[in-house]
Amino acid sequence: MNTPPPAQLTHLGLYVDDMDAMVGFYTELMGMAVSDSGEFLGRRLTFLSRKADEHHQLVLVTGREAPRGTVLLSQLSFRLNDDDLGSLRWFRRRALELGAAGMEGRNHGNSWSIYFEDPEGNRLELYTPTPWYVSQPWRVALDFDRSDDEIRAETEKLIGETGTAKPVEVWQQELAARLAAQ
Repeated sequence: MNTPPPAQLTHLGLYVDDMDAMVGFYTELMGMAVSDSGEFLGRRLTFLSRKADEHHQLVLVTGREAPRGTVLLSQLSFRLNDDDLGSLRWFRRRALELGAAGMEGRNHGNSWSIYFEDPEGNRLELYTPTPWYVSQPWRVALDFDRSDDEIRAETEKLIGETGTAKPVEVWQQELAARLAAQ
């Protein structure tokens, strides 16, 4: 087998128009800290992280060249702790307070997610994994007016009806076996 050496996705770079607004948004919403900043080749760069052992998880770079409304990024996703609807609700509330546009809650069966846009129209997802694997794509509206227990019960009922659900640990073992066989 020709298996690649381990590689972990650690950071993402975004071109921006308004550096101060974007730094403010990501520090206020995600609790990131500016770990470094400077200029290079006429562009301003700001490095942000939430982990002391990662110099940066997000780098913002001035010089976005696409006109507003041009989609440059499918989404930037942040994983929360497993089965943590409380944190998902916190981020939803805080993002709305910060003026996030296009807020949408989704139940994917294997995760509960919120999707919205940052100040420059980049789509963000924050999600909390559930204890189930559900074949994707699978999407049902997520109603935050329901209690955590009601959301969990509804999810379990709906995924039971799909015939494709299984405990996430079983799916992880199957995927690990497929990866090892490559």
